[in-house]
Amino acid sequence: MKIIYGLGNPGRSYERNRHNVGFMVVDHLAKKWGISLKRKKAQVLFGAGKAAGVEVMLAKPQTYMNLSGLPLNPLHVDAGDLIVIHDDMDIPFGQVRIKKSGGTGGHRGLESIRGVLCTGDFIRIRVGIGRPPSDMDPSDYVLVDIPHHDRDILSGQIDKAAAAVEMCLKGEVAMAMNTFNRREVKADGQE
Repeated sequence: MKIIYGLGNPGRSYERNRHNVGFMVVDHLAKKWGISLKRKKAQVLFGAGKAAGVEVMLAKPQTYMNLSGLPLNPLHVDAGDLIVIHDDMDIPFGQVRIKKSGGTGGHRGLESIRGVLCTGDFIRIRVGIGRPPSDMDPSDYVLVDIPHHDRDILSGQIDKAAAAVEMCLKGEVAMAMNTFNRREVKADGQE
């Protein structure tokens, strides 16, 4: 069974925060695939079903971001079966990137997961949230709601992340990386 693990913070006050795009993608996939996220086990909200011909578990940790790895312990997760969806400040808002394994880039949710699994060898769907303004602390920036005027971009980004997950489920990780990891260039030549 593949576990699709969206990162975020539990609670209504965090629902639309930049840090919660992982939860948003999992909620989108749950609706698309008809999987109910109502079961709770060991600090994780989850639902199981089938998608792209594969048995899947959609899961959202109910710990805060810095402790995202803890709910994986009782699930007995094999890193090779894990797809983590998380926010990434080093990627422009609206873009998605896929990474097969590696470091954490300072993301505390990934650090927690890596600490629990004792490896970084799991797939990451990295959802860009862009950099904060120079006068804003990054830890404050991730906890701000995505502005209403950016919701259309967010919706398209969630669709991209969902498509990337589906490609990875089909074993098309390299194709997903080739599709989504290209830098998008704007009309003015900027990335």
